Amino acid sequence: MKAEKIRELDDNELAVQEREIREQLFRLRFQMGMGQMDGLKKYRTLRKDLARVLTVRRERQLAAKGKE
Repeated sequence: MKAEKIRELDDNELAVQEREIREQLFRLRFQMGMGQMDGLKKYRTLRKDLARVLTVRRERQLAAKGKE
């Protein structure tokens, strides 16, 4: 998912997106632990997507703090 698309989401949607990504990462780690290495590329992209979501959430927190 692109950062631009993530920035268009509101705070509730970001939280939902983060939860979904974390669930998918958990499942993929479990599968990879059992020897199924098919999800390695997807695992890497999900980690990057999670980082993007967390970055946008942090940017919004800092922006809100700066306005105070």
